[in-house]
Amino acid sequence: MDVPVVRPRRSVNALPPSPATPSGPRWTRIGRATATVAILLYLALVIVPPLAGPAPSSALATRMIQPLRPLVGALYLGHGYRFFAPDPGPGHAIRWGMRMPDGTTLSGELPDPAVDWPRLLYHRRFMIAEKIAGLVPAADAPADVRRVSKPLWQPLVMGVAGQLLRRHGGVEVELSMVEFDLPAPEDTIAGRSAPDIETPLGVYAFASSAELNR
Repeated sequence: MDVPVVRPRRSVNALPPSPATPSGPRWTRIGRATATVAILLYLALVIVPPLAGPAPSSALATRMIQPLRPLVGALYLGHGYRFFAPDPGPGHAIRWGMRMPDGTTLSGELPDPAVDWPRLLYHRRFMIAEKIAGLVPAADAPADVRRVSKPLWQPLVMGVAGQLLRRHGGVEVELSMVEFDLPAPEDTIAGRSAPDIETPLGVYAFASSAELNR
């Protein structure tokens, strides 16, 4: 006579067997702390440079950037994403008037949105004007200030004058720096605007015709 085999029934409330815990390298406390510090440092390198960018910037951001400058430069993170906000300041252009060989005159501005195309060319010439404007003191600045700064900006202005003379075939060209007023919101609402400020940069001509054809 066969004896039936009795097997224990599985309990309905029994828990399924737990999966095996995967084995692998685990973070040590020192490793976790090192990674955390590295991540926070990198975030600081990304965030602080725009905050301490061109004026106006806070004194706190300016102090924070000082110990980070070597790393910011090494990783090329000083891009200045803030651009000109929130206070772009006045705009500048180089205004020129040229005397031609036949006695007529020619005039223009650098940059000129009607002529400088594509937009990248306009932007490059805009940056030339802004670079020179950052070196040229105001017309009413003390004589000592104007004398000391002249060797800094005059070579750049001479380069611009030479390019204009070659391009248009002129005899001499007179240049000036123009600063355009940027009115405050309340001035714009009231319809007020200050006149543009013009600072002479000098009159330039080639010493010989050979320089004109070079």
